[in-house]
Amino acid sequence: MENMWGQARAELLKTVGQNNYRNWIEPLEYDGVSDGVVTFRVPTQFMGNWVSRNFGEKILSELNSVGAAAKRVEFTVAKMAPKARPAAEKKTAEPTRDEGDLPGAPIDSRFTFDSFVVGKPNELAHAAARRVAEGDSATFNPLFLYGGVGLGKTHLMHAIAWDLKLRQPDLRVVYLSAEQFMYRFVQALRDKQMMDFKQLFRSVDVLMVDDVQFIAGKESTQEEFFHTFNALVDQNKQIVISADRAPGEIKDLEERIRSRLQCGLVVDLHPTSYELRLGILQKKVEFYRDKYPGLVIADGVLEFLAHRISTNVRVLEGALMRLFAFASLVGREITMELAQDCLADILRASERKVTVEEIQRRVSEHYNIRLSDLIGPKRVRTIARPRQVAMYLAKQLTSRSLPEIGRRFGGRDHTTVMHGVRKIEELRGEDSQIAEDIELLRRALES
Repeated sequence: MENMWGQARAELLKTVGQNNYRNWIEPLEYDGVSDGVVTFRVPTQFMGNWVSRNFGEKILSELNSVGAAAKRVEFTVAKMAPKARPAAEKKTAEPTRDEGDLPGAPIDSRFTFDSFVVGKPNELAHAAARRVAEGDSATFNPLFLYGGVGLGKTHLMHAIAWDLKLRQPDLRVVYLSAEQFMYRFVQALRDKQMMDFKQLFRSVDVLMVDDVQFIAGKESTQEEFFHTFNALVDQNKQIVISADRAPGEIKDLEERIRSRLQCGLVVDLHPTSYELRLGILQKKVEFYRDKYPGLVIADGVLEFLAHRISTNVRVLEGALMRLFAFASLVGREITMELAQDCLADILRASERKVTVEEIQRRVSEHYNIRLSDLIGPKRVRTIARPRQVAMYLAKQLTSRSLPEIGRRFGGRDHTTVMHGVRKIEELRGEDSQIAEDIELLRRALES
């Protein structure tokens, strides 16, 4: 069995990459096999959980491919005798520079600056990430990236890490989620290893924490995060943070942490534009053409996907991957009909659901009037006309009834909404400015 594990490890090196292999596979020690359950010893419970979650299936597959007949893999923490500490050794000794002791998650080799498609919605975030990756000094500290799911925050963080390691291989770069930071903290408390925890996290050169909103409301974790943050900033070490919203909008986040996060550069990754989504698809097609040679994609398919799947880049990329795989298996050209059949569930789930409140906000911004005036009682033309535009869009883009729309516009009667809708329908054919406003707002709301 040990020979089989040796063969499996050689294959894992090819599939998971050298960095992942060194950090997560190489430390595993074969412990034994019983009733098809293969057990490995790991240095810590955290590592066992991480390997099980991220590489367990790969390990099982490679073992079976070399004839191991394994049903399951398990990980147990190795019971290691404590090393004797020389009398002259100080407790504050410099931690080892071995990358294997870093507490972070693996860096995904797919997420580099070369594979990141830049457009207007993300150009500032990309430029800031590039500057941090130069690594000369902590220019923006922290760099705080925020935005919705699938807009590129995690991609940029991985790209920064890859670039830093490429420029300075000895740099201690740690990337992990806020949830993992919290898990490590709780584990250190339980095992009475807080000094090791503090020393480990405060000795890194670059700390990158993803989805920091998850520590909100966790008092002890926030306390330790705050002190770790301060210690690294005092040493001029770089910190990169991401979240799904701006620091000031994260509920239950301590004020002192919120203030610290806002003292660097805070950058918003805006929702993707149609042009950016199309660019992402075109770049992915170049990659898939090597993987699936000979496949033909009909004109208009990429444009269709870029228009229909607008809220999440991960879903968009997953849809394209499914489309190429399906077309390859059945030996067909990727046509519009094939795309609609193959991706029916994704297209249904990705249908944009616009709310009346979102329409009101967009219209008030477009016409530069206050939202309170838009839904309030004022009847002056500069407010009444935008209000009618908002009512018209609410009727066109939502499933709300006229009475429901009226209630959201300051409790107006449904006949008032009906009049406003009819008025805008008339003006669209007579007033080119109104027609242009409607089209611009519709595109913005549906993008």
